[in-house]
Amino acid sequence: MHQHKVILILIDGLGWHVARHAMGYLHALCESRQASVFKLQCELPSLSRPLYECILTGSNPVVSGIRHNQVVQLSKQESIFHLARKARLKTAAAAYSWISELYNRAPYDAVRDRFTNDSSLAIQHGIFYHEDTYPDSHLLLDAEHLRTTHDPDFLFIHTMNVDDMGHRSGGDSADYRNAARKVDVLLSHYLPVWQEQGYKIIVTADHGMNVDRSHGGHLPEEREVPLFLVGQGFNHKAAGTEIKQVQIRDLCALALGLAVNRNDELKSFLS
Repeated sequence: MHQHKVILILIDGLGWHVARHAMGYLHALCESRQASVFKLQCELPSLSRPLYECILTGSNPVVSGIRHNQVVQLSKQESIFHLARKARLKTAAAAYSWISELYNRAPYDAVRDRFTNDSSLAIQHGIFYHEDTYPDSHLLLDAEHLRTTHDPDFLFIHTMNVDDMGHRSGGDSADYRNAARKVDVLLSHYLPVWQEQGYKIIVTADHGMNVDRSHGGHLPEEREVPLFLVGQGFNHKAAGTEIKQVQIRDLCALALGLAVNRNDELKSFLS
C-alpha cells in the first residue's frame, strides 16, 4: 500500500460550472464517500503558467513573478517537487512543457527534455508534451508508465484537451463540456487501481473558461475551479471546509508526510 504517495492531477481549463455536472465518475466517488469536492477561486491573473506556479509552489503570481504565460524562466520558489526531493522522495510528471521549464530546465528543448530521467533534477522522471492537442488518453498512459516504471512518491499529471476545446469553442459549448466528460471517463479507468493501492489523489484545475474562448480575468467562469480529494487518506467529512489554491502545495506535502509551516488548517483534510 502506498499510504504516503500522492498523485496530483491538473485538468487544464476545467471550470467549476462544468466540473459540477460533467464529471460523472468523480461525483459518483463523492456520493459513495470515496471522495469529496470543493469549489476554489483561482488566483489572478487566471492564466495557465502563473497558476501552475501557484498550485505547485503556493505563491500567487504577484509574489512569484510568473505574471503571464510568456515568462519563460525557472521558478524562484520552492515547489512541491523541491520539497519532495529535499526529503529524498522520488518525483515524476506527465505534463505540458511549461512544467519542465518552471522546475527543470528553461527554455524547453523537446529533444533533450521530452523524456527526462535525471536524479539531479526537481522532476526526476518526466514525459513532457508541447502540443495542446496531445491526447489526454496518451497523457494518462504516459503517467501510468512513469508510475509503474519508477514508482514515484509524488506524481504530477497534467491534461490539456479541456482547455484546448475551451479555446476553440468557448466555455459554454458542447465541445468544451464533452472534453470534460471524456477526461472523466478516462480517469475512471485509472482511479480505482490507484485507490486500491492506497494513493492519495488530488484532482483540480488551474482556471476556467469564458464564452469568449479565453481566460485571464476575474469572471466566475474563469476563476471558479474544482478540487476533488480521492482516496482513503483523506477525511471526506471535511466537506464545507474552505481551502485556497495557494494551499494545494502544502496539502500535497502533508499528504506525503512532510512537515510544512502553514499546515494547521489543512490537517483536517487528512484522515
